[in-house]
Amino acid sequence: MKMKITVRAFADYREIIGKEMELLLPAEKTIGGLLADLGDRYPNLRREMFTPAGELKEFINIFINGRNIAFLKNMATPLSDGDIIALFPPVAGG
Repeated sequence: MKMKITVRAFADYREIIGKEMELLLPAEKTIGGLLADLGDRYPNLRREMFTPAGELKEFINIFINGRNIAFLKNMATPLSDGDIIALFPPVAGG
């Protein structure tokens, strides 16, 4: 069974993967699995989001339906049909 997920990219990530994409994924996919798939498809995204050891870099925010994965199950957070994933790179301000 497949589920449809929408991925929205912001700031620098938008330049790499585009503003928004819809994907059909296996029903058992987690956010970590989705990000691994996106990293395989877009090597520049992997370099921007992950350390050489494969850990998510600091200050990156990933939201599922408006909820930060840091307050869910992090990379093990399961995805569901219709989820909207938002990817925000670290933002420097002043």
